[in-house]
Amino acid sequence: MSRQLKFALDTHLFIEAFRDESAGASLIRFHQRCAPREYLSAIVAQELRAGIRSDQESRALERNVIKLYERTARAFSPSAAAWHRSGDVLAQMAKQEGLELGRVSKSFSNDILLALSCREFGCVLVTDNARDFQRIQRYVPFEFMKPWAGMS
Repeated sequence: MSRQLKFALDTHLFIEAFRDESAGASLIRFHQRCAPREYLSAIVAQELRAGIRSDQESRALERNVIKLYERTARAFSPSAAAWHRSGDVLAQMAKQEGLELGRVSKSFSNDILLALSCREFGCVLVTDNARDFQRIQRYVPFEFMKPWAGMS
């Protein structure tokens, strides 16, 4: 990789790393190689917090993920413009694809907002959800890549 890319990880990659030893090892290798250029979206932090099941998990998430990014000023949030644009994208999808707004999942709405805020912040989104992000990419130009691509 010739240019110095900034990366933001999608929520599912953290969840898989917490649950599966092999996925955890892959995430650690990614951190070791890219940590100074790795950022945490407030959207991902929200989704991770929503999945907490115990006080112990909450403390571990704070200590091992959220505080690490915040302490090194590598956390970012969507701007007001990104929030507004996410509504525009949903409206476009409703017009062009017949998307039923009442049936749109919170997760998909968050994915649109994540794509927009990664674009704003100049991050490449690292995700294993190519299907949804390819769909979003038809409306929002942004970069994403498969997990650990080119990181071996």
